[in-house]
Amino acid sequence: MADKLISIQDGSRIPICSLFRDTRLVFKADNLGWEILSIAVPSAMALTADPIASLVDTAFIGRIGAVELAAVGVSIALFNQISRIAIFPLVSVTTSFVAEEDALTAASPLVEDGESLEEGSILKAEINELIPDKDGDVQKPNLIHMDSNVVKVEHKRRHIPSASSALVIGGILGLFQAIFLIFAAKPLLHFMGVNYDSPMLKPAQNYLTLRSLGAPAVLLSLAMQGVFRGFKDTKTPLCATLAGDLTNIALDPLFMFVFRLGVSGAAIAHVISQYLISVILLWKLMQKVDLMPPSIKHLQFDRFLKNGFLLLMRVTAVTFCVTLATSLAARQGSKSMAAFQVCLQIWLAVSLLADGLAVAGQAILAGAFAAKDYDKATETAARVLQMGLVLGLALAFILGAGLPFGAKLFTRDVDVLHLIKIGIPFVAATQPINALAFVFDGINFGASDFAYSAFSLLIVAVVSIICLLFLSASFIGIWVALTIYMGLRAFAGFLRIGTGSGPWKILRK
Repeated sequence: MADKLISIQDGSRIPICSLFRDTRLVFKADNLGWEILSIAVPSAMALTADPIASLVDTAFIGRIGAVELAAVGVSIALFNQISRIAIFPLVSVTTSFVAEEDALTAASPLVEDGESLEEGSILKAEINELIPDKDGDVQKPNLIHMDSNVVKVEHKRRHIPSASSALVIGGILGLFQAIFLIFAAKPLLHFMGVNYDSPMLKPAQNYLTLRSLGAPAVLLSLAMQGVFRGFKDTKTPLCATLAGDLTNIALDPLFMFVFRLGVSGAAIAHVISQYLISVILLWKLMQKVDLMPPSIKHLQFDRFLKNGFLLLMRVTAVTFCVTLATSLAARQGSKSMAAFQVCLQIWLAVSLLADGLAVAGQAILAGAFAAKDYDKATETAARVLQMGLVLGLALAFILGAGLPFGAKLFTRDVDVLHLIKIGIPFVAATQPINALAFVFDGINFGASDFAYSAFSLLIVAVVSIICLLFLSASFIGIWVALTIYMGLRAFAGFLRIGTGSGPWKILRK
């Protein structure tokens, strides 16, 4: 009885208590806090840079007219959702695998592939030089020999099989996506609610077809971002993304208004920016990793496909929910779609700030689990969840106060502005829920709990789709259904960790 009382007071055997342990330390500037922020802040900035660039596109296109704004909104939603089907599993699996391989490599940095410490490694040679010889004298190390070995190790590019696999898969998927979107643009837009006689069809098809040419660059760059995240380096992707997005923003008015290409100019600018990002990332990655594997067997396609398929199920469910919501908004007319596009872009862009914490949690946790450092895993999970909740509350306040004044940046249409104001309370109030949902995802991915993440989201998607179909008669109803969807996502993540099941049995110890 006494032991049980101590356990309840201590909270160490109650999994849910581990998530709220030491909440006063949420902003403590200790080593873990700095490690999380050093990964999360650049990652969040990189993640939000592209949606912000899309918002800039939206603002420029809104100056042309409400029809063009709605058309591009449908095309962006379609392109992004189809991209997510390929990108999300690839990036998430890559981050976890690279973090695990990097952690194991760090444990024995001087050992080459297939070579043990007992079989002629550099470390063994240096240790032997310090062992007394037959006369009892300590052998002096050959400093010249040691220095040359150290230099050789420091400058040797690492062999990370997952990095090579991710690039091959990303390139192939990008080509398939480009071909698919170019040839199926019209029927896909029709599925999204753009009828063949709609004035939105031509600008939507032009934008989607041109932007699809950048699909290979998008998937390659995001696969490389997954590799850098696994190395806990989110600054390099940030610099590359900023360079690309600033190029996009600079080219938008040039192509759209100076060359008078309209929505096609916005798509061309975006494609150029994506290829610039991929070139920068590839150049930087080649300096760190040997991307040519020793043989085809070193490419871990089976491991990628197994876990990637689970996440493919998950992202397909997520994608269908958001795509269905966009389609239902488009069926209500161009004004409803234009307002929904603005609200959705803001909703997604701001929510991705919390995804930076998810990336940090995933990268740190994957390394901690690989090294069997379960204390760090528990502490990391608790800290990023607490940070996520605080961030979500702050974003809710900022958006609730600022969006009523900022909506005019996107359109001057009175009817569209009225609908945007209806959506603002949902965009703002759901931020704490969104933040927790994203962070729970990152934590479960860090624990390689891909199966639970996939099957739980399938259940969430079924319930959410039913809600969308029943509530889609009005603009408000669609946002109520999306709120239910994000709430169920957060609850699914909470349920796994809060009950201490799966890999989180460590919270019961």
